[in-house]
Amino acid sequence: MAAPHSDSPQSPSLITRNIEALLEKRQEAEQKRSFQERLADRVTTFTGSLLSVYLHLLIFGGWIAVNTGVMPVKKFDPTLVILAMAASVEAIFLSTFVLISQNRMQGLADERADLNLHISLLAEHEITQLMKLASLMADRLGVSSSELPSIAELKQEVKPEKVIETLEIHGSGGSPSSASKAPKT
Repeated sequence: MAAPHSDSPQSPSLITRNIEALLEKRQEAEQKRSFQERLADRVTTFTGSLLSVYLHLLIFGGWIAVNTGVMPVKKFDPTLVILAMAASVEAIFLSTFVLISQNRMQGLADERADLNLHISLLAEHEITQLMKLASLMADRLGVSSSELPSIAELKQEVKPEKVIETLEIHGSGGSPSSASKAPKT
């Protein structure tokens, strides 16, 4: 039966503590954003919404209806050149705002990927140490681990640079069999 965990403020559970730390880190990152980053995110958020689509349909549709004679009012852009120019300028600015937001999000994704890699490497090291300890305990108890030939390999430390080399060999057009020829850890 699992032991109950406490969610009280005095003794937060490990999960609660981790979530709170992540939320605090996000809030700090939000507060550090510059005015330009906030503006770019707001523009990108708005332009990616259905409200933006509806407004564009209304404005462009109305513009076209007025200037093609569908509506009985005075035409102000009968060739629709002004509309085309306005749409082109808008597209330039909107794409710039989207790129600014994507660059910022890519930076955040890179930070998260680095954190995930670091955590994975720590977990790998801890598991390797546990494998060594379990193997020592098995030896002391007289339990043979020879039936599991992969145990010896699992007890070896994994060197990140060797993993990267193997991935590069495999990812650069090498076949899966060429990955097995990569340097061992």
